[in-house]
Amino acid sequence: MLRHLPNLICVLRMLLTIPTVAAISRGDHGEALGFFVIAALSDGLDGYLAKRNGWTSRLGTILDPLADKLLLVAVFMTCVWQGLVPTWLAVAVIARDLMIIGGAIIYRFWFGAVEGQPTVLSKVNTALQITVVVAALLAALTGQPPAVFIEALAIATLVTTIASGTVYLAIFFRRGWRQLGDAAVE
Repeated sequence: MLRHLPNLICVLRMLLTIPTVAAISRGDHGEALGFFVIAALSDGLDGYLAKRNGWTSRLGTILDPLADKLLLVAVFMTCVWQGLVPTWLAVAVIARDLMIIGGAIIYRFWFGAVEGQPTVLSKVNTALQITVVVAALLAALTGQPPAVFIEALAIATLVTTIASGTVYLAIFFRRGWRQLGDAAVE
């Protein structure tokens, strides 16, 4: 039973998206911050439990990134509608996720199973995305950190968003090219 705990935590993260978005929408930034921080911490907890205890599963490899994408895309879109984060950042974050998902689908369709781990750059990018949302919600709640800090953080997040999206596309392209080369040799 415990081996399924990481997957249950992923499902909880997906479910936490609903009250987080609802709280942001109604301007309850303290509640939104609480839900979002719990959801963000659950991402680290499920990964830690899965790796430390060998509780990894095929379902988990699907649920974990799905839960992350659902939470971050929904929260970024809602924060844009509320004027908490810049539209250009949300567009970049969502476009990156769509490119990665599209690349994975194309790779799966043409070449087979998509295997691999998140890159270090992708993990840094996710951490920065979470930090931007936390900073924006804190600023809406308390007036701190200052807008210039959030803007600098947003720019750093944009840079890692573009870079990590480019890395993922390059990985899909190289693997596909290699598979085409291998097929031509046979």
